[in-house]
Order: sequence, then structure tokens, then C-alpha cells
Amino acid sequence: MDTGGSSGLAKSAAVKLSEMGERTKQFGNAMKAPDHQRRIILVIVCVALLLDNMLYMVIVPIIPDYLADLELEQAEHVHLVIHPNSSINSTMSSAQAKSNRDNLDVQIGVLFASKAILQLLVNPLSGTFIDRVGYDIPLLIGLTVMFFSTCIFAFAENYATLFFARSLQGLGSAFADTSGIAMIADKYTEESERSKALGIALAFISFGSLVAPPFGGILYEFAGKRVPFIVLAVVCLIDGILLLTVIKPFSNRTRDNMPVGTPIYKLMVDPYIAVVAGALTVCNIPLAFLEPTIANWMESTMHSTKWEMGLCWLPAFFPHVLGVYMTVKLASKYPNLQWFYGALGMVIIGASSCTVPACKTFGQLIAPLCGICFGIALVDTALLPTLAFLVDVRHVSVYGSVYALADISYSVAYAMGPIVAGNIVHNYGFVQLNLGMGLVNVLYAPALLLLRNVCQMKPSYSERDNLLVDDDEPEGLYDTMKMEERKGKKKGYSSAGNCLPVVVVDENGGFDPFRAKTRASSDESSGPEYS
Repeated sequence: MDTGGSSGLAKSAAVKLSEMGERTKQFGNAMKAPDHQRRIILVIVCVALLLDNMLYMVIVPIIPDYLADLELEQAEHVHLVIHPNSSINSTMSSAQAKSNRDNLDVQIGVLFASKAILQLLVNPLSGTFIDRVGYDIPLLIGLTVMFFSTCIFAFAENYATLFFARSLQGLGSAFADTSGIAMIADKYTEESERSKALGIALAFISFGSLVAPPFGGILYEFAGKRVPFIVLAVVCLIDGILLLTVIKPFSNRTRDNMPVGTPIYKLMVDPYIAVVAGALTVCNIPLAFLEPTIANWMESTMHSTKWEMGLCWLPAFFPHVLGVYMTVKLASKYPNLQWFYGALGMVIIGASSCTVPACKTFGQLIAPLCGICFGIALVDTALLPTLAFLVDVRHVSVYGSVYALADISYSVAYAMGPIVAGNIVHNYGFVQLNLGMGLVNVLYAPALLLLRNVCQMKPSYSERDNLLVDDDEPEGLYDTMKMEERKGKKKGYSSAGNCLPVVVVDENGGFDPFRAKTRASSDESSGPEYS
């Protein structure tokens, strides 16, 4: 036996294993770095938001055709039971056909709205839950629920099961969307970085919403109903596994030291937050109301083909991304004009919405739809970071409830859309629907003037400073610092970045009950940064 050769091979294998172990250790250390952690978290959240919006929109080309087939199968079954010796009459009366079509429209409208309605009901509870336990576990809960709802969609064989799956998706969205956006706001504390990260998340939301109909339609046409949902379920499973392995939500103990976040009902009565929430609802009404109505209008006025009706929203993805990019760049240079970007977006949405009924061809229709999505990008990208900043300076820096409120704003628009829009078109017409939506956006835009001085706010000038008395028990980091300031143990505040306050404190300044850790600042900075 050649023991020398085997010994050499053993040593070589040991060296390789040692090198692999060292590389794994280096990779693990690199993954623990704050910058790498933030990027991975951003990827996980963006994939979750992409999945949620693809699930929301992928059924647009699938469900109407699928429900029509189910209706026909049920009609054939009933006819065969009643008249077993005769064939079904293919030329049903016009009255019966109209009744079946109206019933199908109602079923589709209720099915589409069920997700947003349940999301609207659950969001107040999910926001409070996120404030209490942190962001990672609710995100995992949301991804798990979305995975099961997608699997149920894939194998559903009747309307009741589809309705249950759609409603279950709303439950998952209430946890995944809110905790994901709140996690981004929490990890990116500097205002320009926060705007950029939220802008990337909004781009994924837009991409998911706009690419899902052609994605679902093509796979449904060539591979069947189940394949689109199975693909999305697999991606959801991979995202959940990545969350478990990288963030490790059940090993995190820092949430034991989290301060108590401001209750959602108190955030709702904050005038600045209320104005932002109203703007988020109003700006999304045209998109929510057009999605269930524009296909029938295109068919009746333009005689559009199925592929045109399915692809009419896809070109709008590019101006939406352009709007996100422009707003992030402008906000980094002129942060005091965030309110103006939002107001300008609402005016663009209003003008574009009023232009839709004047379009006579598919090519003409692309322009106002692109304008609507461009305006929505301006409003969302400007106002979502503003919500986090308002919580920082006026409340406690815990973001679950405030982004639950933002999700409620979206859900109000999308819950009304499939039900209200159809009735408005039926009773008043498609032109009146668009003119009304455009007018509401233009009239609401001046309300954002209330936010023009928000960027100048600092914690020391917050209204909460006047409400906090010495006898109160400090609640969260901000109140603790105010108490310390009044006891003479605090040196002061300064501002850093564009408009995000940076706290300068003494030897206790490194204590952060929300993070239970410190982050040392550089020698040239004025003090430790709260993150």
C-alpha cells in the first residue's frame, strides 16, 4: 500500500477543507456587516413586494376566462340533470346571457376586492403586532400565508375556494407589505438613503403589478391555470428560506428592548400623517378604478384585441421607474420640496385621467396611462419617506403602525375599485368616471401645502415636547432623551444629512432601546447617530 500517497491526499483534502472553512467564515463575517445586511434585507423585502403585487394582478387575464368556463360547465351539468336525453341549447336567450354576464361581473368584482377588503380590516392589528414584536417575524408570517394562498389558487376548482385563496392573500399582504416597508424605513435612517431604498421597493411593486397580467396570460394560454401560481409559490418559498437563513428572526432578542410605538389611532389624527394618507388614497384611485373597467371600454370603443387589453399597462412601467428615479434624485438635492413633488404628481395624475376617455386608439391610450403611473411614482416616492420622518420627529421611531396606515390608504382605493367603479360606469358612464377621478386629484393637491415646513422640524420643536411633562413615564427613546434634557444631562441636538435629525448626547447617548446596541461615530462627527 502507498501510505505516503494516501497521507498526501489526506493532507491536501484537509488543507482544502480548511480553506473552505476560512472562506465560509469570511463570507459569514461579511454578511454580518451592516451594509451587507441592509442590502440583503432590501432584496428580501423587494421580492416579497414583487410577489404580492404579481399575485394581485396575475389573475386579471386568468380568472374571467376561468370563471366563465366554470359557469358553462355548471350550466351543462344542470341541463344534463334536468334534460338527460337532450343536448344543451347553444343559442341561449339574450336575457339569460345578459343575466349570466352580469352575475359573472359581480363575482369577478367581489373576488378582486376581497383581498383589499381583508387587508384593510387586518392592517390595524398587523401594524400593532409589528410594533410589538419587530419586523422580521411578521414578514415571515406574511410570506408563509402568501405561499399557502398561492398554492390554493393553483389547485382551486370552484369559486368558493378561489375566494378563500384571494382573501387569504390579503391577510398575508397585511403582514408582508407593512413589515417589509417598515423594515426598510428602520434600516435606512439617513433621509436620502431611505428615499432611495423605498424608491427601489416601489419599482418592484410597479414591476410586479404591470408584468403580472402578460406573465399570467401567456402561461395560462400555453401551460394551464396552475403553472403561473406554482412558479410564484416557488419564488415565495425561496424568499422565505432566505429570510430564515440570513435574518434568523427567531434568534433575534433585541425586540425585547423595543419602545412602545405610537398607536395607530393617534397617528390617524396627526394632521400631517392624515394628509399624507389621504394623498396616497386619492392618487391610487385612478389606477384602482381603471384596472377593472378599462378592458370593457377598450373592447366597446376601440374593438381592441385580447393582447392589447392585457398589455395596455405594461409600457407604463418605464415612466413609473423614471418617476421614482427623478424623485429620489430631486429629493437628495432639494429635500424641502418633497410636498411639491407629491402635489405635482397629483396634478399629472388628474390631467392624465381626464385625457383617457378622449383616446381613440391603443397607441393614444398608452400616453395617459403612462402619465398616471408617472404621477403615482412621484407621490409615493415623495410621501412614503415623509411618513417615516414624521414618526421620527413627532412620535416614537417605530414604523409598523404608520406603514400599516399607508397600506390602509392603498387598500381603501383597491377595495372600492372593483365594486364602485363598475357601478359608476354603469350609471354615469366611463367619461364621467375619469373626469371625477381627475378632478379629485387636482383638488387634493393643494392640501400637500401643509407639509411644506415638515423638513424643518426637529425633535426639540416637536409638538410632543409640549405634551411631555416631568411626571410622565418616558416612552421610547425620544421621551427618554427629553426627560434627560430637562434634568440637565443632555447636551443638545443637531441635524445631519438633508432633514433627518441626529441626536447628540453624553455618556448615555449610545443606549438605544430599539436596537440595544451602539454605533460609534467618527471623530469628526458631532455625536452618535441614531439608527
